[in-house]
Amino acid sequence: MAQEIKTQWEGQMLFNADTLGGNFKIDAAEESGGQGKGVRPKALMLTSLAGCTGMDIVSLLKKMRAEVDDLDINVSGELTEKHPKIYNKVTLEYVFYGEDLKKDKIEKAIQLSAEKYCGVMEMFKQFAEITTVVSYKAKKSS
Repeated sequence: MAQEIKTQWEGQMLFNADTLGGNFKIDAAEESGGQGKGVRPKALMLTSLAGCTGMDIVSLLKKMRAEVDDLDINVSGELTEKHPKIYNKVTLEYVFYGEDLKKDKIEKAIQLSAEKYCGVMEMFKQFAEITTVVSYKAKKSS
């Protein structure tokens, strides 16, 4: 199944991206000739990873009847020194919130996402070492 997005150049380093779910701006930082009016391309890759695994996990937890109150996914990536600079190390930090969390089911959902369902993670595995960190909290602080 082919998927298609369209981008339109809006001057300097700014592009508008029309995607399957909406549109947004992509831009470079000012020090790289951009205006800082949009997300950076490499940051979008990390965002895609978080979104893909997050959607897997919440769907799996619902099916497992192990829902959580909230979930934060923080992703950090380390870039290589030489061009083309690519992510060679990525850390996914999952923070689950709720009372009486079913940690065994949560960890199973993370494993299933990483090993079976998340296509973005599978792509990242081709070029980066992925580390996963999981923590549990009763409540999200305001």
